[in-house]
Amino acid sequence: MDAFYASVEQREAPNLKGRPVVVGGRPEGRGVVAAASYEARAFGIHSAMSMAKAMRLCPELKIVRPDFKKYRSISQQVFAMFRAVTRLVEPLSLDEAYLDVTENAWDEPLATPVARRLKQQIANETGLTASAGVAPNKFLAKVASGWRKPDGLTVVPHEKVEAFLHELPVSALWGVGPVTERKLRARGIERVVDIRATDDNVLHQLVGKQADWLKDLSFGQDDRPVTPNRPAKSSGSERTYPEDLTDLDTIRDELDRMTRQAASRLERSALFSRTVTVKMRYSDFTTITRSTTSAAPTRDPELLVERTSALLEKTEAGSRPVRLLGVSVGNLTATERRDYLYNLEEPRLWDE
Repeated sequence: MDAFYASVEQREAPNLKGRPVVVGGRPEGRGVVAAASYEARAFGIHSAMSMAKAMRLCPELKIVRPDFKKYRSISQQVFAMFRAVTRLVEPLSLDEAYLDVTENAWDEPLATPVARRLKQQIANETGLTASAGVAPNKFLAKVASGWRKPDGLTVVPHEKVEAFLHELPVSALWGVGPVTERKLRARGIERVVDIRATDDNVLHQLVGKQADWLKDLSFGQDDRPVTPNRPAKSSGSERTYPEDLTDLDTIRDELDRMTRQAASRLERSALFSRTVTVKMRYSDFTTITRSTTSAAPTRDPELLVERTSALLEKTEAGSRPVRLLGVSVGNLTATERRDYLYNLEEPRLWDE
């Protein structure tokens, strides 16, 4: 979906159409941008940007508080359209999914007509636009879906894959964020295809265990199937505070509260966790994570709190002001048995 939250708000309030609109928190409360309309993006505003900075870029910006109940309702409507066409629908978020339409309810032999019909159906039934990428695999389809937004349809057939890859900057690769992009560009790796000529040892030094995966993607290779109803791999929460936290006991209490909330969610979901992660953002926006993984899955709140407390000691909290804290639990399983470890699926790095 195109600028989903913002587009929904513009649909609901006609006076917002054509105006720069963001969905998120208030600037005076350290809010961040959850979604930006295309009119707002023209000012350089994007999701995850602080609302204060967004207002500096565009003083006329209209801020709308998020209404996730409304967004979920529309999302369910759109996903019902997807599942009426194919059972192979893999959600990525409320507004994005992979569809394998090799076999489909419309008996279309090609994927492009399916994408075109779905786009039209979404527009007719929701008044919103969606962009689609049609390609032989997930990686290429994901990149193609963002190629001509909004209301785009980009098709990358087998015979055009190589030409398409030559057009992509290295930042198009999953897992290549700003930090990794700077490392790669510093070594002259500007485009996706440049990775092919990079020595394997050099690539491993630059990106670690991602190296082999990035090399495959540089050739357009991605064999992952579309997996419907993929089980959750992690669960967590985070909070940006109105004022920086400087007291270590206060920070510890906040992590304790978040950890117990995570344990409660595990209990309600009848799940256990092996990995606990603490996320921390300092006042200068430097963001770190600290994780620990245990051989024995658990949902015992006391054990989980003990682990997050140990992780806290590996941070600079108390000596550096903290603006954001988060706790998540991962490597989820429905059993406490250790023999489950022999059947663990390797975590995927690129879909989050």
